[in-house]
Amino acid sequence: MTVFVRSITFCSLLLCVCVFAIAQDAPEGLSANQVFRKDCAKCHGKNGEGRRFGGPSLVSEKTAGASADDLRNAIVNGKGRMPSFAGRLTPEQVDTLVRQIQAANKPQ
Repeated sequence: MTVFVRSITFCSLLLCVCVFAIAQDAPEGLSANQVFRKDCAKCHGKNGEGRRFGGPSLVSEKTAGASADDLRNAIVNGKGRMPSFAGRLTPEQVDTLVRQIQAANKPQ
C-alpha cells in the first residue's frame, strides 16, 4: 500500500513540476511585459494598438507580415523615429518582445 501511495505522490509532484515549467515558458502578453510597459507602451500604446501621434500599431497586417528578423532589427537598431534599444535590452528581452508581437498578430 505504501508503494502505491508513494507512486501516486511522486507522479502528482512530477505533473506539478511539468505544468509549472510549461507555464514559465508560455509567453505573456505585451501588456504584461514590464519591458514593453516601460520602454514601448508610451509610443505604441498599452496593448500595442498604436498611438495617434506616437508609434504605429504593433497589431496590424504590416506587423503581422514582418519576419522575426525584421522585428528584432527594428527593436535593436531603431527605425524612423523609433530609437535604438541596442545596449539597453538584453537579447533575451528582445526575443521575448519579438515572440509577443508575433503572438499578438496571430488570429485568435
